[in-house]
Amino acid sequence: MARYIFVTGGVVSSLGKGLSSASLAYLLKSQGYKVRLRKMDPYLNVDPGTMSPFQHGEVFVTDDGAETDLDLGHYERFTNISSKQSDNITTGRIYSDVIKRERKGGYLGKTVQVIPHITDRIKEFIKKDITNEDFVICEIGGTVGDIESLPFVEAIRQFSNENGKSKTLFIHLTFVPFLKSSDEIKTKPTQHSVKELRSIGIQPDIIICRSQQSISLDQRKKISLFCNVPIENVIETVDVRTIYEAPISFYNQKLDKQVLKFFKLKPKKRANLNPWKKITKIVLNTKKSVNIAIIGKYVNLKDAYKSLDEALVHGGIANNVKVNLIRIDSDNLKNNEIKTKLKNVSGLLIPGGFGKRGTEGKISAIKFARENKIPFLGICFGMQMAIIEFARNKLKIKKAGSTELEGKCYPVIGLINEWDKDGKIIKGTNKNLGGTMRLGLYEAKLRNNSAINRVYKSSSIKERHRHRYEVNNKLKSQFENKGLIFSGMSPDDKLPEIIELKSHPWFIGVQFHPEFKSRPLSPHPLFSSFIKASKNHK
Repeated sequence: MARYIFVTGGVVSSLGKGLSSASLAYLLKSQGYKVRLRKMDPYLNVDPGTMSPFQHGEVFVTDDGAETDLDLGHYERFTNISSKQSDNITTGRIYSDVIKRERKGGYLGKTVQVIPHITDRIKEFIKKDITNEDFVICEIGGTVGDIESLPFVEAIRQFSNENGKSKTLFIHLTFVPFLKSSDEIKTKPTQHSVKELRSIGIQPDIIICRSQQSISLDQRKKISLFCNVPIENVIETVDVRTIYEAPISFYNQKLDKQVLKFFKLKPKKRANLNPWKKITKIVLNTKKSVNIAIIGKYVNLKDAYKSLDEALVHGGIANNVKVNLIRIDSDNLKNNEIKTKLKNVSGLLIPGGFGKRGTEGKISAIKFARENKIPFLGICFGMQMAIIEFARNKLKIKKAGSTELEGKCYPVIGLINEWDKDGKIIKGTNKNLGGTMRLGLYEAKLRNNSAINRVYKSSSIKERHRHRYEVNNKLKSQFENKGLIFSGMSPDDKLPEIIELKSHPWFIGVQFHPEFKSRPLSPHPLFSSFIKASKNHK
């Protein structure tokens, strides 16, 4: 019988509910329990796939092709449990499902309302696809009190009553600010947040207090008294030096112990924190460093490339070096600035993206990396930009481009339904943008004795994709005659998946997103190899 843990947040957003949930999940899994993590997002988009990274940060993709919230990336990286399409839902999806059911006559003429129909659909999501899990941790996005999250909070209140309070645990994460002017910590925001939660029918069982400084016993007693929570269930989480300290911090604060105590359970085995201690030591104490430039158009938002940033750090862990990320805005990158901006860079990475803005800056930077033998990794859109750069400057196709970016070009990149047998463009007719991409896990065959073959130590791989446009493989022989090898192909040999340069120490482009499968405890081989090459670059 599964036990359900609901994680809510108060006072302000971005407190770290996802990281807290992921850390708790690791601790429970490490002690012998089977865990599942889920995220409920209150926005009206059906999924984050059409949202700008400036609005929502990174879109994380699962094996089965779901475009989800970036917190699912935290879940996977900390627990090594692959998320599914059934682990993320939005208000948009909930309402869409209910309206479709109503249009089909599914409610037998009843008036469709938020309660019970919307809340019933949320409860269906919570219990769906659960088999033999011991714990299901459900994170509710947003902040308690937001009008958008009210149906979710009401649904979990009902869920607790229906399934029994002994099988449901409420964790509330709040902000405990430190006022420098008065040199004191303030508990009032936490009190008000819990009051708001209780006003809609939920009494938290555990309160996690996020603070910049340690919270004194007296202050914790105050929170305990006013929020009606036992003192041992007031858990502090002080800002950590690296997110990889989080499981250690929560273990030291006995969060997992209090959760198991609530459910009258004991650990099946001792939690293993040694891997996290080892990683933390490397991240915090390593003296050697390497500078990696990320050239993209969302570099000013920290969460836009969250999985990518983490995967690069994982590559550094594998090579015992600290990775310094140098973020360069491709939108404002001029040709005459490239040499100066990349002067102290040992590796260059062009990440995924969409749209024309900033493409010329990326193409110019790729040319510089190719000509100056700087290790280069192009991911998805980054690989496509490398194809265009090579076509323009080595194949001398001056109008080489992508039909995503401009209509009047020589299409080396195009929609998969835009190619016909004569190479003429036939425009696709699907006007929708959401859910129209190649999404999720796809296989690629690797060429023997290629660089990518040596990286993976395998002849076949499966990686996660998120893109609409593909490389025109009709030019494959022309590219390869000039030294750009198509070293990874789809099983039917129709879609180029990986490119590499023969006369370059390390130059690889991939159509997929390897960052989604990298873990701190098992770094992705592509990032490990890239950082190793950058480390050795002179």
